[in-house]
Amino acid sequence: MQPDLASIVKEIGIPPCPAILTRLIKEMREDEPDFARIGKMIGGDVGLAAGILKTVNSPFFGLAAKATSVQQAIALMGLKNVAQLVTGLLLRQAFPTGDSDVMERFWETSSKTAMIAAQVARAIRGVDRDEAYTFALFRDCGMPLMARKFKDYAALMDDTGSQRDTPLIELEHARYNIDHVRVGARLARSWHLADDICVGIANHHAYGFFDGSDSDVPVSAARLASIALVAEELFMRAEENGHCVEWARGGVAALAATGLAEADLERMAGEAEASLKQ
Repeated sequence: MQPDLASIVKEIGIPPCPAILTRLIKEMREDEPDFARIGKMIGGDVGLAAGILKTVNSPFFGLAAKATSVQQAIALMGLKNVAQLVTGLLLRQAFPTGDSDVMERFWETSSKTAMIAAQVARAIRGVDRDEAYTFALFRDCGMPLMARKFKDYAALMDDTGSQRDTPLIELEHARYNIDHVRVGARLARSWHLADDICVGIANHHAYGFFDGSDSDVPVSAARLASIALVAEELFMRAEENGHCVEWARGGVAALAATGLAEADLERMAGEAEASLKQ
């Protein structure tokens, strides 16, 4: 990163990795992680535990049996996957919305898009459902950081008018000399997210790399970014009866990278709409 950009990122301020996540990562790196201790650690935060159970029991994850405790969630989904869900919930907690309608909509959209991404991932061989969920939730995490730093950024986020014919990151650079992609990638790395997620965030608007042909963008990372864009498009079709702003730019590449066809999207949009209503 160029020095001036590094300075801007520093001024914006990256939320430190939450203490509970640091402890969780440390425990997971042990030769023999203590599952009971981890379950107790997560369960000790009532809001976090409730969020985990609500997420894993949602129709998007399609568990055969419902989890009634964090310990059961770990048994059903695995420690790594539950840790990814914890990370996503902690991200939301790091950005209180206050009375901002724009940010409330942002988090609601991010949450639902992440759920749909998990659903889409089930149809694509070799993709971890929970990693797809975490990626979609963190993909645009640079936006709330930008909104916290720049007073007029929320209006840019909320704009659906003609000026969005210009790619968002170009507008961001013109106004702030930085974009949400760089900021989000920095946050993801500081929170110790998997390399594929970090690289995917850093390149999720680089649609020409979705086929994984760039050696700096592994196929696995490009696929995560593609699934998230597909999920955003499905959310817009299911909830807004419209299209995602970025779909015209990256939709063809996302479909090619995921192996999906337009007919698949029509079916998945119906499934997503049904799941969102449950």
